[in-house]
Amino acid sequence: MTQTIYALSIPEKPQRHYLPAVIQVFQWKDIEPYFIELNNRPLQSAAELRQWLLNRSELESFLQEDVAWRYIRMSCDTASLSFKEAFEFFVTEIEPNVAPYTDKLNRKLLDCEHVSALNDARMEIMLRGIRKQVDIFREENIPLFTEMQKKEQEFSAISGAMTVIVDGQELTLQQASNLLKSQDPEVRKNVFEKIAARRLQDKEPLDKLFDELIGLRHQIACNAGFDNYRDYMFAAMGRFDYSVDDCERFHNAIAQEVVPLLNELHRKRKQELKTDCLHPWDTSVSTSGRSAPVPFRGGDDMMEKTIACFKKIHPVAAQSMQLLRDLKQVDLDSRKGKAPGGYNYPLYETGVPFIFMNSADSVIDLTTMVHEGGHAIHSVLTRDLDYVPFRNIPSEIAELASMSMELVSMEHWDSFFSDPKDLTEARKEQLEQIIVALPWIAAIDQFQHWIYTHPGHHATERREEWHRINKRFSSSVVDYTGFVEAFDNQWQKQIHLFQYPFYYIEYGIAQLGALAVWRNYVTSPEKSVAQYLNALKLGYSTDMVTVYETAGVKFDFSQPYVRELASFLMSRLDKLG
Repeated sequence: MTQTIYALSIPEKPQRHYLPAVIQVFQWKDIEPYFIELNNRPLQSAAELRQWLLNRSELESFLQEDVAWRYIRMSCDTASLSFKEAFEFFVTEIEPNVAPYTDKLNRKLLDCEHVSALNDARMEIMLRGIRKQVDIFREENIPLFTEMQKKEQEFSAISGAMTVIVDGQELTLQQASNLLKSQDPEVRKNVFEKIAARRLQDKEPLDKLFDELIGLRHQIACNAGFDNYRDYMFAAMGRFDYSVDDCERFHNAIAQEVVPLLNELHRKRKQELKTDCLHPWDTSVSTSGRSAPVPFRGGDDMMEKTIACFKKIHPVAAQSMQLLRDLKQVDLDSRKGKAPGGYNYPLYETGVPFIFMNSADSVIDLTTMVHEGGHAIHSVLTRDLDYVPFRNIPSEIAELASMSMELVSMEHWDSFFSDPKDLTEARKEQLEQIIVALPWIAAIDQFQHWIYTHPGHHATERREEWHRINKRFSSSVVDYTGFVEAFDNQWQKQIHLFQYPFYYIEYGIAQLGALAVWRNYVTSPEKSVAQYLNALKLGYSTDMVTVYETAGVKFDFSQPYVRELASFLMSRLDKLG
């Protein structure tokens, strides 16, 4: 029996019980005494162990939020030297000192004889992750992590500076991409060429940066006793519920079941555009001849309409977004100098996250907004979980929250579009984008498997392998004649490869789960939302399979299940005409 959640309390920053009310991190010695005390404290009963865990979580929550704000400020203004220095100070001076204590505290917990006396079934989820952390921890990796994090941020600086001039106006690549929906094919071609040329301008610096990151990551893996970084990351990311072989089955399922749908989609597009050749700049424009729908005008309008949309789903969803709006925990509009992409950054101490994105008022930006909104709801619902590991949610669960909200909210996108034809166009774009995205996800994941199991490869070999993989998962209908170099360079636009290695297949796994959540919502909205919210409330206090089951869906990415969900997706797309 599901428990319906009816209300969401307005959060107040919790009173600290271990740290002082006012504390700032200017140097390591500002917080070192708390790590020393936790490490030296005797644990002579289950009650003392529980208090120790609560105190440790308070310290970790404070530090997580401190570095979060440093990262947020830096990504909002990549040109700011002070923001960059503040973040790098934490990475170079704080995290390297925290890491050995984290290992000591992990070992102290595992060695404590009173763990079993806590009588808390959730502990095994926490402990299996901690055991794995202890297994792979190597002190010699600490400076490598520091160097790697600093290098990863170079991608944001390079990408954040990318702009193009269109009709005398300087545009970010996100803003320019909106013009790929122009009904004028010459405008689309011109913009595509400018974006491709701008990306290729930084091809060599990004290749060099990526080579350096691969070298660091491979050394980290070798130091920890692994043959390659892929196997290391499966351990580091706590992938207890699926394997490398499962990932390969996912790749094959997408190639067999979804790529044919992508080809079918593009054949239909080619016919509707009445063109002999479907170019890469023809894949986003509406085939109805209508201008691209505009769901909102600027960030404020976006937030108001998102709240109105979410209110039709559940009060908790709307209240979560109201909190972010009222507390100004958002930076939504695209501008020069912002890091690329979008994110919801949880803030463990205050319990109200921050949403960052680069909106140019497009349907894709609407999707990003409701996606990050799903993450925000998740962050708010898990803020009261007592231990940090339960709030540190793995991506396979986190992305279920966000991608389900994309599809469930789509049933109420009339909040964004007053014209029914615009609403239909937007829904078609959303569903077609899933058919486009799943093969891309499979391609990026398979590419990462190759990259890190071939650590000594040259940039030329990498590009050749990407060409082969990209061909497997790309539409055979789109003609890249004259733009093969752009095709072979597509991987460089994917921020995850540079900053979040191996974080990508989670989107595919969660997309399947989200399709199943949406299928449930179509037939039983109230029950489906109750299941969804109750699954989110679990955080990471149980295994992934149980979380998905609580949401009313299967943790499954086999070929038969992919075929089943793809069939449902196509049936809904066909209804839109």
